[in-house]
Amino acid sequence: MSKKQAEADKLSDEPIAPTADTDSAAEGCTPEPNPEGAETPDPEPADGLRTQLDEMRDKYIRLSAEFDNYRKRTIREKADMLKFASEDTLRDMLPVVDDLERAAQAVETASEVEALKQGIALIIGKFHEFMKAKGVREIECLGQVLDTDLHEAISKIPAPEPEQKGKIIDVVQKGYTINDKVMRFAKVVVAD
Repeated sequence: MSKKQAEADKLSDEPIAPTADTDSAAEGCTPEPNPEGAETPDPEPADGLRTQLDEMRDKYIRLSAEFDNYRKRTIREKADMLKFASEDTLRDMLPVVDDLERAAQAVETASEVEALKQGIALIIGKFHEFMKAKGVREIECLGQVLDTDLHEAISKIPAPEPEQKGKIIDVVQKGYTINDKVMRFAKVVVAD
């Protein structure tokens, strides 16, 4: 064996001393002691961020629950509104019903027909006032030109006079609007 080969074997058996190049490569593997005056990373900012994250998560959960409660409450209120929407109207109609019941009782014992007619006319007038207060109006028909947005022609008859041609001469069933929206079309007879 030569002298050079013996030295190479000797070197391979000895541990390698760290150099400047190996220090930078091993830096990520093992922590080195900090030189004096150097600050160590503070774990408190991470704790502060975690606390802030927990607070934001809590606010999000509470806001989500509050919105869900709001949504359920509005659905319930809408259902109640639809359920009881006609309550005011029907309550206002009760006096008319009372009057009709009194008229029915009076018919049984009445001896004067004229008084009954007047009583029924008063009840009808009261009911018409009630409907006007609720925005319900009767559609004017007689003598008007047929308007298919308001009238439904159910029959045509020959015009008795030439100026009545195309006009309504009879109303079979009255039509009504509520706040300018047709509730029921008037069924009419038109002169042809």
